[in-house]
Amino acid sequence: MRTLEQREGRRWVIGAALVFVTAMLALPLFGPSALNLDRVLRRQAPDFGILVQLRISRTLLALFAGGALSLGGTLFQAMLRDALATPYTMGISTGAALGAVIVLTAGWQTLLGLPAIWIGSLTGAALVMFLVVGGSIDKRQLSAFNLLLTGIAVNSVCSALIVLLHSLAGVSRSFSISRWLIGSVDSTSYPSLLTFITVITVLSSIVILQAKSWNLLAVGEQWAATRGVRVPRLMLTGYLCGSLLTAGTIALTGPIGFVGLIIPHLVRSRVTSDHRVLMPCSFLLGGVLLASCDSLGRVLLAPAEIPAGAIMAVIGGPYLVWLVRNQV
Repeated sequence: MRTLEQREGRRWVIGAALVFVTAMLALPLFGPSALNLDRVLRRQAPDFGILVQLRISRTLLALFAGGALSLGGTLFQAMLRDALATPYTMGISTGAALGAVIVLTAGWQTLLGLPAIWIGSLTGAALVMFLVVGGSIDKRQLSAFNLLLTGIAVNSVCSALIVLLHSLAGVSRSFSISRWLIGSVDSTSYPSLLTFITVITVLSSIVILQAKSWNLLAVGEQWAATRGVRVPRLMLTGYLCGSLLTAGTIALTGPIGFVGLIIPHLVRSRVTSDHRVLMPCSFLLGGVLLASCDSLGRVLLAPAEIPAGAIMAVIGGPYLVWLVRNQV
C-alpha cells in the first residue's frame, strides 16, 4: 500500500511539473497584442524583443514568485498546524510591505546601487523576522503557539504603520503606494531574475528535503520529538526559509495574497496531506496560478493591465469565505 501511495504521489509531482513547464512555454505568447511567430523565429523587431525582454522574464518571475508564496503558505501551515495560515499570519508580508512603503514615502529610488524598494522590503521583513523569533523564544524553545501570537501582534502594528504612512504621503506618492500594495508582476532584468530564481530554488530545496519531518510535526511537537525530530531547530529553519521566500518575492512583486492559501489547501484536500507530495506540488501549481492570473490581467482589458494581485484577490476572497463556511 505504501508503495502504491508513493507511486501515486510521484505521478502527481510529475504531472504538476509538466503543467509548470507547459505554462512556462505557453503563457509568454499571451499579451495585449498578438505576436508574429515568423518574426519571432527570425529574431525580428519588435516581436522578438517583446517576447524575450518582456514576456518571458515576466512569466518566469510569476512562476517562481507564485511557487515561493505557495510553498511559504504550505510551510507556515505545517508549522502552525493551521490550514488557514499564510505568510501574512506571521507578519512577514506586512513587514516587507512596511519597509517598501517607508521607501516610497521618502521618495528614494536607489540604495547601495539597488532599487530602493527591494532594500526596503527585505529590511522590513528581516526586522519583523528577528522581532517575531525573539519574542517567540521561551526558555530557548521556539513553539508554534508563540510564533502565531507574536506574528499576529507584529502584523497588526505593521498594518497600522502602513495606513499612517499612506495617509501622510502626498498625492503622487500615495498613488504609488496604493499600486504597489495591490501587488503585480512586471518584467525584470535577467541578472536580477537569475539571482531570484537561484535563491528561491535553494530555499525551496531545503524546505522540501525536510518533508518527512514536517509530516511528523503535523501530528504534534511532542510526537515529532519522540521520533527524533529536533523540533526547535526545525521550527527555526522553517521560519527562516519561509520568511526569506516571502520577503524575496514581495521585494519584486509587492504583497500578493491568497496564493499561499488556495493551492496548498487544494492539493491537501484533493491529493494528499503528505508533505513529500504536498510541498513540491504546491510550489509548481502555485507558480502556474500566479502566472496564469498575470497573463489573464494582460488580456482582459487590453491594452490596459489588471495587476495580478487584484485578480488573485477576486479569486481568493470568495475562496476564503468558502473555506470558512466549510469549517476547514
